[in-house]
Amino acid sequence: MTIRWYPGHMGKAKEQIADLIKKTDVIIEVLDARLPDASSNHLFAELRRNKPCIKVLNKNDLADPAITRAWVRHFQQQAGVRPLPLSAKQHRETSQLLKLCRTLAPHRGRPGLPVRAMVVGIPNVGKSTLINTLAGRNVAKSGDRPAVTVTPQLIDLKNGIVLSDTPGLLWPDMEDQTGAYRLAASGAIGDSALDYANVGLFAAAYLMEHYPDRLVERYVPDGLPGSPAELLEASGRRLGCLAGGGVVDLNRAAEAFLREMRAGKLGRISLEEPPKGETVPVCDPPSPTEIRQPKEPLP
Repeated sequence: MTIRWYPGHMGKAKEQIADLIKKTDVIIEVLDARLPDASSNHLFAELRRNKPCIKVLNKNDLADPAITRAWVRHFQQQAGVRPLPLSAKQHRETSQLLKLCRTLAPHRGRPGLPVRAMVVGIPNVGKSTLINTLAGRNVAKSGDRPAVTVTPQLIDLKNGIVLSDTPGLLWPDMEDQTGAYRLAASGAIGDSALDYANVGLFAAAYLMEHYPDRLVERYVPDGLPGSPAELLEASGRRLGCLAGGGVVDLNRAAEAFLREMRAGKLGRISLEEPPKGETVPVCDPPSPTEIRQPKEPLP
């Protein structure tokens, strides 16, 4: 299955962001720490030009710490970029972001001359949650589904910093389908654009290769099965995703498996590593022929 998802408001959002950047001092790009490259819209690098950019690696509490440290080193090599891992729900961690904004715009931050920071990112990476934490109140719409924010809004933090909250912006072509499947596995793609069974198979294949012990501990104490489909069947049976006759409903099993992964029930995991010269195994998106329903109940 090829993933395509580009809600209508995103085309207009691109124009609005390009216009707002002209009056912005610091760009805050919010990424998912579990997949920083797949959750980055490279259009932002083109739009921001030479303006300083803070790459917030949000959901740091869900990501593999060792891999996050590697991503921080990777981003530190990029001109004008400052990486900052954090959890958007933690005020103590987000306060570091405000200090960094002031450091990157030393000519502003005085009365009548606030630091103008723009928060950008793809849908469902936690932009609105971050803004609400920084503001100390619910000023931006947030939710556990993508594309909650659809129009820009200005938030004065009353501390010398003004934030522009912008709609989540994806790219229309999605030529990188491996990246698209990573996004879908993380929850950044709308339900209408994905097939849970295919995305579940993709995530299961990746986790079997990179985090097998976590899967054994939670779903298959007798040992890892031989294929992603068998893993989903085993996890579905464990989670009660059964159809008539005790047969595992693979779609329900995949949805439950992804929900557990997204919530951190499998521990802190990352879905991609930074390019740094070494060979990193990549799981290709599964083909529909890989999906199978057992003809009879599993023993």
